[in-house]
Amino acid sequence: MSIHKEIKKVTTHTLQKMKNNGEKISMLTAYDFSFAKLFDKANIDVLLVGDSASNVMAGHETTLPITLDQMIYHASSVIRGTDRALVVVDLPFGSYQSNSDIALASAVRIMKETGAHAIKLEGGEEIVESVKKIVSAGIPVMGHLGLTPQSIYKFGTYNVRAKEESEANKLKNDSKLLQEAGCFAVVLEKIPALLAKEVSESLNIPTIGIGAGKHCDGQVLVMHDMLGINTEFKPRFLRQYLNLADSIVDAVGRYVSDVKANEFPNDAESY
Repeated sequence: MSIHKEIKKVTTHTLQKMKNNGEKISMLTAYDFSFAKLFDKANIDVLLVGDSASNVMAGHETTLPITLDQMIYHASSVIRGTDRALVVVDLPFGSYQSNSDIALASAVRIMKETGAHAIKLEGGEEIVESVKKIVSAGIPVMGHLGLTPQSIYKFGTYNVRAKEESEANKLKNDSKLLQEAGCFAVVLEKIPALLAKEVSESLNIPTIGIGAGKHCDGQVLVMHDMLGINTEFKPRFLRQYLNLADSIVDAVGRYVSDVKANEFPNDAESY
């Protein structure tokens, strides 16, 4: 029997067992109670309260503006809708980069105020001290390498990362450093599939890919992209499983028509 089917509560230990058994890990973003409840019911393994909330919930162009308080609000909402999944929360831009003490304080706030199970932060060698400090405080940490959206102004583009040998070598080295620092998993975003395969095979901990090919130990997508709520974003790596945007616009349009025509509410819908 698969670990996915028999497990009542997903932990970091569960994900390690899944990697060891060759069983893929499913991960989706969530930002509120209602969707978290639905995704949990569908047996998702990991829910990521992503700083992508800055884009899909608040309408910002980048992930940079979202605050620690706002991430705590979203994470608390997701936790209340979750029974089975492991809930991981992004540390937002500015809440960990300056030094490891600030990083630990931010991680502690998330864990204490939300009830979440782990945090995620972007970067390699630059953040290793922060990872060590957070892990030593008993907080599980997920890493994130490749395209790191909080560094978008440094990159200047959302294109595929680590195509050049020097950047690929740094990514391989960074992944080892994150594992040694105590990360329980690493997200690999928008890197060549062969590089992701090499990294996934070289690490003992699970890798979660987004635009990184099929050889990662798991996959993650942003819920608004996967469900077709956000229609503007159509990268090659995205598989859209629903077209909710059209369904919602159609449903609201019919509601508006019924209200205007005085056909809603009808007698059966009145007291």
